[in-house]
Amino acid sequence: MQVVNTNFISGKTLSTIGIVQGSTVHSKNIGKDLTASFKTLVGGELKAYSEMLAEARAIALNRMIEQAEALGADAVINVRFSSAAIMQGAAEVLAYGTAVKFEA
Repeated sequence: MQVVNTNFISGKTLSTIGIVQGSTVHSKNIGKDLTASFKTLVGGELKAYSEMLAEARAIALNRMIEQAEALGADAVINVRFSSAAIMQGAAEVLAYGTAVKFEA
């Protein structure tokens, strides 16, 4: 499965299947949340949250790919990510794009 953030794949003629998406909502445990709260006092990267969002992006991307494969897609083009805070310490990550088939 090819996954790209462009609206084309070089050398391929594409037939559109439709929009596919995958999402997840992730949070950190209260201990990590408290540690991050203290870190905001001195500044710097909140590694627990960076790790949480990286994991959430990977899960959302894999769910999008699974949906595309279920539709018989060869690739997903124009892939984008979106995130939103659901509550303090929890975020939704959404991956979406256009599932396509390669034409012969």
